[in-house]
Amino acid sequence: MKGLIGVLLPVVVLAAVQQPPQPPPQPTFRTEANYVRVDVYPTKDDAPVDDLRLEDFEVLENGAPQKVEQFEHVVIRGNLPQETRIEPNTVRDSRVMLESARARVFVVFLDPGHVDLGGSHNIRRPLVEALDGIIGPDDLVGVMTPEMSATDVTFARKTTTIDGFLTKYWHWGERDRLNPVDPVEQRYEACYGAQNRSPIAAEMIARRREKLALDALQDLARFLRGVREERKAILVVTDGWLLFRPNHGLMGGAPPVVPTVGIDPRTGKLTTRDTNNPAGASYADCERDRIMLAQIDNEQEFRDMLDEANRANASFYPIDPRGLAVFDTPINAGVSLAADAAMLRSRSESLRTLAGATDGTAIITNDIAGALRRVVADLSSYYLLGYYSSGRLDGKFHSITVRVKRPGVRVRARRGYLAATSEAVTTAAAAVTRAAPERSPAAEAEALAIDSALASLPGYAREMPLRADVVSGWRRGADGGLTSGFWVVSEFSAGTPPGRALDATLVGPAGTTLARGSSETGARNVLIALTPSESPAPGDYIVRVRGDSVGTVSVRVNLPPSPDAGGALFTRRGLTTGNRDVPTADRRYRRSEQLRIEVPTTDSGAITARLLDRTGKPLAVPVTVNARDDADGTRWQTAQLALAPLAPSDYIIEVSRGAGGSAGSGGEQKRLLLGFRVVP
Repeated sequence: MKGLIGVLLPVVVLAAVQQPPQPPPQPTFRTEANYVRVDVYPTKDDAPVDDLRLEDFEVLENGAPQKVEQFEHVVIRGNLPQETRIEPNTVRDSRVMLESARARVFVVFLDPGHVDLGGSHNIRRPLVEALDGIIGPDDLVGVMTPEMSATDVTFARKTTTIDGFLTKYWHWGERDRLNPVDPVEQRYEACYGAQNRSPIAAEMIARRREKLALDALQDLARFLRGVREERKAILVVTDGWLLFRPNHGLMGGAPPVVPTVGIDPRTGKLTTRDTNNPAGASYADCERDRIMLAQIDNEQEFRDMLDEANRANASFYPIDPRGLAVFDTPINAGVSLAADAAMLRSRSESLRTLAGATDGTAIITNDIAGALRRVVADLSSYYLLGYYSSGRLDGKFHSITVRVKRPGVRVRARRGYLAATSEAVTTAAAAVTRAAPERSPAAEAEALAIDSALASLPGYAREMPLRADVVSGWRRGADGGLTSGFWVVSEFSAGTPPGRALDATLVGPAGTTLARGSSETGARNVLIALTPSESPAPGDYIVRVRGDSVGTVSVRVNLPPSPDAGGALFTRRGLTTGNRDVPTADRRYRRSEQLRIEVPTTDSGAITARLLDRTGKPLAVPVTVNARDDADGTRWQTAQLALAPLAPSDYIIEVSRGAGGSAGSGGEQKRLLLGFRVVP
């Protein structure tokens, strides 16, 4: 196992060795610690159920019904080109990405001590293909072995590194290897004889390997609990475990050997090591390990590890790379058929328990690739629910039960969570306040503007029969004076038949109707211009869009002081639009499309525009700006860019005017930040 970790760390954990050591993450307590998120995986006949609504779910905490405040159906598309996946640049970036509720987290746990050479070779291709099918634009995957600390795991979005490692080091399985590479195992053989001649060395090695694996999985569960609340999937590649209990026969009743003092002929100095031992091992060290390993209770540790996983909302997907094994040990191992069958049964049972107790799936089949494809489908569609718990901050484990009212639907969701105490919440909040670096008011304002531009993007994942977006602004009337305008973009979903008439109404603060408009039938995307008879004062207004059989959508819009604009019209051009720019109320775009925004303005000066990433950093992607004038006196400043160079992620278009002599700006620069999302 030392040999595996020696090659795995440089290959898979590149970012970790290039960065300064990070302190181990501690479980976090949020100030709103009673807000709980639950990701739910409903299936029927082993297929995901994709048409459930909020009213179909019932959530109980400790048996008490909870009111669901957040509901989102998330569908993930994997098998993306590697070059389109956005990688974290540092370990800190990967930790930040882990906190995203929409990012699924996968850890591949390789257990070399319980996988033979054939198993490590057989699992390579199905495992990589499954990861390619699972990993979506926001998902993260890491790799761990028993010799690693969980804090050493680096999460990434590309699977090419994992594929390269499994291809080059396909021989990572060490079970049944005649010559162990682990120096501790070599020491046991030096003390008691080789495994095939010494049952003592063989059992000590087996017990140690099993304890290392269970300790590492428990460490991983605790680590994942500290970095995020949402569900985590752990794919464990292993033949399974025997779950050793205390063995008084291995202890033998003999006390540890007292180390003898001798002279090292190489140095002439006193030493307690047996210099005739080829491994340089001390019999006292071996005896100490023998007594310790004889007393371990891995069955109890296994149960404790399952409890940790449930507290961490982590599900195990164990994979036996042997498939349906007939025998557990090699034919020359000297094990009776009855004992071999019992060992094989124990290993399989441990894998089924590991999966069943954590709402995962055990893959013990000869069709490993087919079973992994079913896991991919299972994890590619889920529902994200959020609620404010009615329970107390008591530091205890709160059980969660999710039910679906539709018959025949099987639901898997997190079993519960460990609530914080009120004292811990107060202490954590104070610590965060003390540790938070001071930022200037300008930096605080910039961060708030970035967050505001991206805040609405997750909502576009919800399926709605009718979606609407409203832009407000100013234009010059026939007399040259300024008048306000409101432009309403309505869009039917792909599942809603078009051809329905739409009515749009502008409502003032007092509930009075200020303007009305309607659309022609037959279009899926509709633009309606609303012009009040008397220009209203800057402030908040409501626009209601009503359609036959699709209900009413209400949108709050702010009319800023002249000449500023409240938002921008978004259009798309692509294969589905017939080479036309079509207004859209959905800010999700594909890389094959072109995006254009149109900002109403009364300024005669030109604007500038640039593309920012989701953190506000400029990107070297050109944005073309232009202007056009409508017959009704509206001047539109436009910005357009092709999305082909962009990977799936969230982005911001920054539109600026002024500070360069723009008319009416008084030399002050005005900025408009507009978020959009590129999807696979």
